[in-house]
Amino acid sequence: MLKAVLLDISGVLHEDGAPLPGAVAAVARLQAAGLVLRFVTNTSRKTGDRVHADLRGMGFEVDREQVFTAPAAVRHYLVRHGLRPYLLIHEGLEPEFADLAGDDPDAVVLGDAESRLDYRHLDEAFQCLQRGAPLLTVGTNRYFRQQGSLHLDVGPFVRALEYAADTRATVLGKPAAGFFRAVLDDAGVTPEQAMMVGDDVDCDVAAAREVGLGACLVRSGKYRPGDEARAPGAECEDGLAALVTRLLAREA
Repeated sequence: MLKAVLLDISGVLHEDGAPLPGAVAAVARLQAAGLVLRFVTNTSRKTGDRVHADLRGMGFEVDREQVFTAPAAVRHYLVRHGLRPYLLIHEGLEPEFADLAGDDPDAVVLGDAESRLDYRHLDEAFQCLQRGAPLLTVGTNRYFRQQGSLHLDVGPFVRALEYAADTRATVLGKPAAGFFRAVLDDAGVTPEQAMMVGDDVDCDVAAAREVGLGACLVRSGKYRPGDEARAPGAECEDGLAALVTRLLAREA
Protein backbone atom coordinates (compact mmCIF):
# COMPACT_ATOMS: atom_id res chain seq x y z
CA MET A 1 0.00 0.00 0.00
CA LEU A 2 1.25 3.46 -0.89
CA LYS A 3 2.13 5.47 2.22
CA ALA A 4 4.31 8.33 0.97
CA VAL A 5 4.74 10.49 -2.12
CA LEU A 6 7.93 12.37 -2.95
CA LEU A 7 7.25 15.36 -5.16
CA ASP A 8 9.76 17.18 -7.29
CA ILE A 9 8.95 20.88 -7.25
CA SER A 10 9.79 22.78 -10.43
CA GLY A 11 8.02 21.20 -13.38
CA VAL A 12 5.68 19.16 -11.20
CA LEU A 13 4.10 21.73 -8.88
CA HIS A 14 4.89 24.92 -10.76
CA GLU A 15 6.61 26.48 -13.74
CA ASP A 16 8.29 29.89 -13.41
CA GLY A 17 6.55 30.50 -10.09
CA ALA A 18 3.01 29.80 -11.34
CA PRO A 19 1.28 26.64 -10.05
CA LEU A 20 0.60 24.08 -12.74
CA PRO A 21 -3.11 23.40 -13.42
CA GLY A 22 -4.67 21.46 -10.57
CA ALA A 23 -1.41 21.10 -8.64
CA VAL A 24 -2.45 22.95 -5.47
CA ALA A 25 -5.67 20.94 -5.22
CA ALA A 26 -3.79 17.71 -5.99
CA VAL A 27 -1.40 18.26 -3.09
CA ALA A 28 -4.34 19.00 -0.80
CA ARG A 29 -6.04 15.77 -1.91
CA LEU A 30 -2.92 13.74 -1.12
CA GLN A 31 -2.74 15.33 2.32
CA ALA A 32 -6.43 14.70 2.98
CA ALA A 33 -5.91 11.04 2.07
CA GLY A 34 -3.34 10.76 4.87
CA LEU A 35 -0.33 10.19 2.65
CA VAL A 36 3.07 11.37 3.88
CA LEU A 37 4.44 14.04 1.54
CA ARG A 38 8.00 15.19 1.00
CA PHE A 39 8.97 17.93 -1.42
CA VAL A 40 12.39 17.28 -2.93
CA THR A 41 14.45 19.50 -5.21
CA ASN A 42 17.93 19.91 -6.61
CA THR A 43 17.46 23.64 -7.11
CA SER A 44 20.63 25.48 -6.16
CA ARG A 45 19.55 29.04 -6.81
CA LYS A 46 17.48 29.27 -3.60
CA THR A 47 17.86 28.37 0.04
CA GLY A 48 15.53 25.79 1.57
CA ASP A 49 13.74 28.57 3.45
CA ARG A 50 13.13 30.44 0.20
CA VAL A 51 11.86 27.30 -1.54
CA HIS A 52 9.40 26.78 1.31
CA ALA A 53 8.26 30.41 1.30
CA ASP A 54 7.73 30.33 -2.46
CA LEU A 55 5.60 27.19 -2.21
CA ARG A 56 3.46 28.73 0.50
CA GLY A 57 3.12 31.88 -1.59
CA MET A 58 1.75 29.81 -4.46
CA GLY A 59 -0.90 28.28 -2.20
CA PHE A 60 0.69 24.94 -1.32
CA GLU A 61 0.11 23.99 2.34
CA VAL A 62 3.65 22.77 3.05
CA ASP A 63 5.55 22.62 6.35
CA ARG A 64 9.21 23.61 6.29
CA GLU A 65 10.19 20.17 7.60
CA GLN A 66 8.69 18.57 4.49
CA VAL A 67 11.09 20.33 2.13
CA PHE A 68 14.35 18.55 1.24
CA THR A 69 16.90 20.34 -0.91
CA ALA A 70 20.17 19.15 -2.39
CA PRO A 71 22.10 22.20 -1.07
CA ALA A 72 20.97 21.34 2.46
CA ALA A 73 22.37 17.83 1.94
CA VAL A 74 25.67 19.36 0.80
CA ARG A 75 25.80 21.60 3.85
CA HIS A 76 25.16 18.62 6.13
CA TYR A 77 28.01 16.73 4.48
CA LEU A 78 30.42 19.67 4.89
CA VAL A 79 29.59 20.05 8.58
CA ARG A 80 29.78 16.33 9.27
CA HIS A 81 33.21 16.07 7.65
CA GLY A 82 34.59 19.38 8.94
CA LEU A 83 35.31 20.71 5.44
CA ARG A 84 35.99 24.29 4.36
CA PRO A 85 34.28 24.83 0.99
CA TYR A 86 35.22 26.74 -2.11
CA LEU A 87 31.69 27.70 -3.12
CA LEU A 88 30.93 27.89 -6.81
CA ILE A 89 27.23 28.60 -6.28
CA HIS A 90 24.50 31.05 -7.18
CA GLU A 91 24.40 34.23 -5.11
CA GLY A 92 20.86 33.38 -4.03
CA LEU A 93 22.18 30.29 -2.27
CA GLU A 94 24.95 32.00 -0.29
CA PRO A 95 22.90 32.31 2.95
CA GLU A 96 22.72 28.49 3.13
CA PHE A 97 26.49 28.38 3.74
CA ALA A 98 27.11 31.81 5.28
CA ASP A 99 28.36 30.51 8.64
CA LEU A 100 30.86 27.99 7.21
CA ALA A 101 34.55 28.86 7.07
CA GLY A 102 35.89 29.21 3.54
CA ASP A 103 39.51 30.13 4.21
CA ASP A 104 42.06 27.78 2.67
CA PRO A 105 39.30 25.61 1.16
CA ASP A 106 39.67 21.85 1.20
CA ALA A 107 36.48 21.01 -0.72
CA VAL A 108 34.74 22.32 -3.85
CA VAL A 109 30.97 22.78 -3.85
CA LEU A 110 29.47 23.11 -7.31
CA GLY A 111 25.92 24.23 -7.94
CA ASP A 112 23.98 25.97 -10.69
CA ALA A 113 26.00 29.16 -10.31
CA GLU A 114 24.62 30.77 -13.47
CA SER A 115 26.92 33.64 -14.58
CA ARG A 116 29.61 32.57 -12.11
CA LEU A 117 30.25 29.46 -14.18
CA ASP A 118 32.92 31.32 -16.13
CA TYR A 119 36.55 30.41 -16.81
CA ARG A 120 37.96 32.22 -13.77
CA HIS A 121 35.70 30.54 -11.23
CA LEU A 122 35.89 27.11 -12.86
CA ASP A 123 39.69 27.36 -12.96
CA GLU A 124 39.80 28.33 -9.27
CA ALA A 125 37.72 25.25 -8.51
CA PHE A 126 40.08 23.19 -10.68
CA GLN A 127 43.09 24.46 -8.71
CA CYS A 128 41.45 23.30 -5.46
CA LEU A 129 40.75 19.89 -6.96
CA GLN A 130 44.38 19.65 -8.09
CA ARG A 131 45.37 20.03 -4.43
CA GLY A 132 43.25 17.02 -3.53
CA ALA A 133 39.97 18.66 -2.54
CA PRO A 134 36.86 16.54 -3.14
CA LEU A 135 34.25 17.74 -5.61
CA LEU A 136 30.78 17.94 -4.07
CA THR A 137 27.72 18.73 -6.14
CA VAL A 138 23.97 19.12 -5.77
CA GLY A 139 23.26 16.85 -8.73
CA THR A 140 24.01 15.97 -12.32
CA ASN A 141 20.94 17.44 -14.01
CA ARG A 142 21.66 18.24 -17.65
CA TYR A 143 19.19 21.08 -18.04
CA PHE A 144 16.21 22.81 -16.50
CA ARG A 145 13.17 24.54 -17.97
CA GLN A 146 12.62 28.27 -17.56
CA GLN A 147 10.26 30.59 -19.41
CA GLY A 148 9.40 27.98 -21.98
CA SER A 149 12.88 26.80 -22.96
CA LEU A 150 15.63 24.52 -21.68
CA HIS A 151 18.82 25.90 -20.12
CA LEU A 152 22.09 24.35 -18.99
CA ASP A 153 22.05 22.99 -15.45
CA VAL A 154 24.99 21.98 -13.27
CA GLY A 155 25.59 18.50 -14.77
CA PRO A 156 27.70 19.54 -17.77
CA PHE A 157 30.01 21.57 -15.52
CA VAL A 158 30.35 18.67 -13.10
CA ARG A 159 31.51 16.49 -15.97
CA ALA A 160 33.96 19.15 -17.16
CA LEU A 161 35.66 19.41 -13.76
CA GLU A 162 35.68 15.65 -13.32
CA TYR A 163 37.42 15.30 -16.68
CA ALA A 164 39.92 18.11 -16.10
CA ALA A 165 40.91 17.05 -12.57
CA ASP A 166 40.62 13.29 -13.17
CA THR A 167 38.25 12.94 -10.24
CA ARG A 168 34.72 11.80 -9.48
CA ALA A 169 32.15 14.08 -7.91
CA THR A 170 30.22 13.12 -4.81
CA VAL A 171 26.58 13.77 -5.70
CA LEU A 172 24.52 14.68 -2.64
CA GLY A 173 21.13 15.44 -4.22
CA LYS A 174 19.20 13.53 -6.84
CA PRO A 175 20.01 11.08 -8.44
CA ALA A 176 22.14 9.86 -5.51
CA ALA A 177 20.62 6.87 -3.73
CA GLY A 178 21.66 8.34 -0.39
CA PHE A 179 19.47 11.40 -0.94
CA PHE A 180 16.39 9.28 -1.61
CA ARG A 181 17.13 7.05 1.38
CA ALA A 182 17.48 10.05 3.70
CA VAL A 183 14.07 11.33 2.59
CA LEU A 184 12.50 7.88 3.02
CA ASP A 185 14.01 7.54 6.50
CA ASP A 186 12.59 10.91 7.49
CA ALA A 187 9.18 9.89 6.15
CA GLY A 188 9.36 6.58 8.02
CA VAL A 189 8.64 4.41 4.99
CA THR A 190 10.38 1.78 2.91
CA PRO A 191 11.04 2.27 -0.82
CA GLU A 192 8.21 -0.12 -1.65
CA GLN A 193 5.77 2.12 0.24
CA ALA A 194 6.69 5.31 -1.64
CA MET A 195 6.39 6.90 -5.06
CA MET A 196 8.58 9.60 -6.62
CA VAL A 197 6.90 12.05 -9.00
CA GLY A 198 9.13 14.08 -11.28
CA ASP A 199 9.66 15.66 -14.68
CA ASP A 200 13.32 14.64 -14.99
CA VAL A 201 13.43 11.11 -16.37
CA ASP A 202 17.02 10.51 -15.24
CA CYS A 203 17.46 12.24 -11.88
CA ASP A 204 13.89 11.87 -10.61
CA VAL A 205 12.31 8.81 -12.15
CA ALA A 206 14.99 6.33 -13.23
CA ALA A 207 17.04 7.10 -10.11
CA ALA A 208 14.07 6.49 -7.81
CA ARG A 209 13.35 3.20 -9.55
CA GLU A 210 16.92 2.06 -8.92
CA VAL A 211 16.40 2.62 -5.18
CA GLY A 212 13.18 0.58 -5.29
CA LEU A 213 10.56 3.33 -5.24
CA GLY A 214 7.58 3.49 -7.48
CA ALA A 215 7.88 6.41 -9.86
CA CYS A 216 5.81 8.53 -12.17
CA LEU A 217 7.06 10.77 -14.94
CA VAL A 218 4.82 13.77 -15.59
CA ARG A 219 4.52 15.31 -19.04
CA SER A 220 5.23 18.83 -17.80
CA GLY A 221 8.30 20.86 -16.97
CA LYS A 222 11.41 19.55 -18.72
CA TYR A 223 9.67 16.39 -19.99
CA ARG A 224 10.32 15.66 -23.66
CA PRO A 225 8.47 13.18 -25.88
CA GLY A 226 10.13 9.79 -25.73
CA ASP A 227 11.45 10.15 -22.18
CA GLU A 228 9.20 7.28 -21.10
CA ALA A 229 11.41 4.79 -22.91
CA ARG A 230 14.33 5.72 -20.63
CA ALA A 231 12.52 4.70 -17.45
CA PRO A 232 11.10 1.20 -17.91
CA GLY A 233 8.62 0.25 -15.22
CA ALA A 234 7.73 3.83 -14.37
CA GLU A 235 4.26 5.26 -14.76
CA CYS A 236 3.55 8.35 -16.86
CA GLU A 237 0.81 10.96 -16.56
CA ASP A 238 0.01 14.31 -18.13
CA GLY A 239 0.36 16.05 -14.77
CA LEU A 240 0.12 15.73 -11.00
CA ALA A 241 -3.64 16.26 -10.94
CA ALA A 242 -4.26 13.30 -13.27
CA LEU A 243 -1.88 11.11 -11.28
CA VAL A 244 -3.54 11.90 -7.96
CA THR A 245 -6.99 11.10 -9.33
CA ARG A 246 -5.78 7.72 -10.49
CA LEU A 247 -3.77 6.99 -7.32
CA LEU A 248 -6.64 7.76 -4.97
CA ALA A 249 -9.04 5.66 -7.04
CA ARG A 250 -6.56 2.77 -6.97
CA GLU A 251 -5.96 3.04 -3.22
CA ALA A 252 -9.66 3.31 -2.38
